[in-house]
Amino acid sequence: MTPLVDTLRQLRYLIAHLDDETLHSEYPAMSEFLNSNRLGDQICLDELKFLYQFLYVYGRKSEATFNRFRNEIERFHLWSWLVQEKSVFELKREDIEAYVDFVVEPDKTWLADSVQWRFKNHQGTRQVNPNWRPFVHKENGVSQQTLASMFTALNVFYKFAILEEKSFANFVPVVKKNCPYLVVQSQIKLPDTLSDLQWEYVFGVTKDLCEENPKLERNLFTLACLKGLYLRISELSERPQWSPVMSHFWQDQDGFWFLRIMGKGNKLRDVTLSDEFVEYLKRYRQSRGLTSLPRVDEPHPIIHKLRGQGGMNVRQLRRIVQESFDLAIDKLKQDGFSEESENLEAATSHWLRHTGATHDAQTRPLKHLSEDLGHSKIATTDQIYIQTNIKERAKSGVKRKL
Repeated sequence: MTPLVDTLRQLRYLIAHLDDETLHSEYPAMSEFLNSNRLGDQICLDELKFLYQFLYVYGRKSEATFNRFRNEIERFHLWSWLVQEKSVFELKREDIEAYVDFVVEPDKTWLADSVQWRFKNHQGTRQVNPNWRPFVHKENGVSQQTLASMFTALNVFYKFAILEEKSFANFVPVVKKNCPYLVVQSQIKLPDTLSDLQWEYVFGVTKDLCEENPKLERNLFTLACLKGLYLRISELSERPQWSPVMSHFWQDQDGFWFLRIMGKGNKLRDVTLSDEFVEYLKRYRQSRGLTSLPRVDEPHPIIHKLRGQGGMNVRQLRRIVQESFDLAIDKLKQDGFSEESENLEAATSHWLRHTGATHDAQTRPLKHLSEDLGHSKIATTDQIYIQTNIKERAKSGVKRKL
């Protein structure tokens, strides 16, 4: 079992190796796999080259998008070549249905017990990890989110193939519509949020411990950004095309403060700052030995490293958030809130964005909230965060008689 795609950073080298016919020198295992495939190496090479083209177009803006599409389309190609023994452009509706069945219940030889690295450098070549597999075993089986991601990736891939005249049909939408494994979403779908008590502990415990452990000032400000400004954690992280720095905080002529953010799709937006947030901004900056408010030319990263230069990546920021979650979990247990503590163990950093937006949806105009969230459509904000109709329906139905 050989992976077909390396990291985003290595993608352009892979494309060059295919163009120059030098894949064997850098990726000998992949080259051997392609040469031994029953479809024929030329078909596989052509389809692999198109796969790299697709990933380059759709994945280069965001490493997270690249990884998501890579995982889905890579294993789809492997299944098509090894199981169906067909080109991905020869697959019909029934083949796509068979692939969905395979995703729901993969062959055990296609499963790994944990996420594994694909390639690493070894004596001048990229060595394959023998423990890598296209799927990772999950106790509870395939999730609805996994199925939705699979259909999205395949749909985008075949749409791109049609535009590039590599395919003339896309069977994915009809397969998805009739998929027996997809559960139709409930009329009521609330976002994952922290309860008022959980947020009080997450923020309050971190704040209380700042005096004895000043490094937690960074945790406190990170929490304030994610919840108070509705930020995705990637929007606080340093990326190849964007480094969040203090000069991205700016004040208009009327004295209102904003933070310039690069969001999904490399779209810039200016998020409004509340008076309370500005006070925490001052507190955090003073803990770093900076002036209370940012200057227009200030190059310091918004979330700083305790050691080294530059800003934080997504993994490091998640670790900061998890540290505060863990402190709150322990304190909740000590105070006898065992259920709240257990529920908090399932929380992720993205819950903070949902928590802030859900809370503020009760008081802020929908359009203002939508623009601060960075939603391209106001209907998205309405669908996720506005639950007034549900509340009114519940109130009108609670007193009905049997």
